[in-house]
Amino acid sequence: MTQADALKTRPVAIGARLNKYPQIHTMGFRPNFSDYNPQEKKQLFSSPKIYYPTAFYADLFNAMGKKTFPSYHTYKFAQDKIKQTAMFQMMGLPHPRTRVFYGPKQKDQILKLFHFPFVAKIPRGSAKGVGVHLIQTPKDMEEYLSLKGPAYIQEYLPADRDIRIIVIGKKVVLGFWRVATDYTFKTNLSQGGKISFDSLPQEALDLALLTADKCGWDDVGIDIIQSNNLFYVLEGNMKYGTKGFQKAGIDYKNLLCNLILDNQV
Repeated sequence: MTQADALKTRPVAIGARLNKYPQIHTMGFRPNFSDYNPQEKKQLFSSPKIYYPTAFYADLFNAMGKKTFPSYHTYKFAQDKIKQTAMFQMMGLPHPRTRVFYGPKQKDQILKLFHFPFVAKIPRGSAKGVGVHLIQTPKDMEEYLSLKGPAYIQEYLPADRDIRIIVIGKKVVLGFWRVATDYTFKTNLSQGGKISFDSLPQEALDLALLTADKCGWDDVGIDIIQSNNLFYVLEGNMKYGTKGFQKAGIDYKNLLCNLILDNQV
């Protein structure tokens, strides 16, 4: 194969995640499809899979029947705790008892179904632990409800740590404990949580892989908590951070590039 032929057969990407890797042909995101030139359009249509299609193009390629990485479902569930909870419940995956309340009449029922303390979250668009509240008093609940929008209420499972397991393709590429500090119940690294590479329970690793498979997610950080010797899926994070990779001495983007070139994703 000539160098020119090799360039033509490179994996095709839209998003800029790997634009510094010449082995991947990154076209860049253009909201007007007509801005891609004829050769680029031909490559997009002929490529068996499009990498990093962006949320804008992921559902369009899905409608065309074209495979993408990350998958259409990975994009579809990003930062939507309500939809994720519904999926966990439908799939029979272990998940803390959770209910979503809409409007004043439904919200009046919260204290009939949950007892203090419980967890309340901003269900859409929040990340890095922002929008997660430990509700211990009526005043706490009043402040949370003043934020408007649906009330996403979850039972509180006391724990000083949880597990972040990152699944890419069909395998676990990294896993670690996230340990909370003394001043907050949150384990998020952006909220002061610390990384621990102590041994992870196999049951948690298996649950992460099962969750990713059942939900159709192939690039996700799955958070799992252990309570009373049982494991529960908290949520899937499609926009997970890379501090864990750095701490583990793993070049995250190089890892992604190699997975693509080895046809593992």
